[in-house]
Amino acid sequence: MADYPLGPLSRRRALMLGGAALFTPALARANTQDIPMAQQPAIVAGPSRNNVSAWREVRWDDHFDDLNRVTVIADTYSKALHYWSVGGTDYRMYPTSVPLSDELTKRGYTEIVRKKIGPDWTPTKSMLERDPSLHYMPPGPDNPLGTHAMYLSWPAYIIHGTHDTRKIGRKSSSGCIGLFNEQIEQLYELCPVGTQVKIL
Repeated sequence: MADYPLGPLSRRRALMLGGAALFTPALARANTQDIPMAQQPAIVAGPSRNNVSAWREVRWDDHFDDLNRVTVIADTYSKALHYWSVGGTDYRMYPTSVPLSDELTKRGYTEIVRKKIGPDWTPTKSMLERDPSLHYMPPGPDNPLGTHAMYLSWPAYIIHGTHDTRKIGRKSSSGCIGLFNEQIEQLYELCPVGTQVKIL
């Protein structure tokens, strides 16, 4: 058996060294507890995760020239909506539902053109092609748009509430951005018609 600086490499010693190696990442992370999560890229969940905990930082100035209007950025990757007031003195972030697939997702710049409390809902032609059982829904607890809706300049794309809280943090919509009813009610009051919006 070959000689090693620290003695022979026995099976027991190899197992001990292997076990210690398993704990090395945990020990490294323990030394970062005083560092904000945003500064720990090796620990922060990446944008490909499929749940609400995958939020990532979004900066308004990466997408808009200024905050002379209320600004909303909906990040479909991390399933979060970011809100900034005029001038940026108020910033908020809300968990959302997002479209089921990339084919249903429209990305780019738009704005809020209409708002409604107690919206009704009519399935689009493409929705009916996917599910012929869908039908018109008046305002109420079964309506998929929840209690409040803010319509974007793109036809059939809406930021709205949902009565089905299981959808938040998931790919579950046919193209819209959904929030908890309590949070869309708050956002509805904060966002006038003309709010600038970007969907990522």
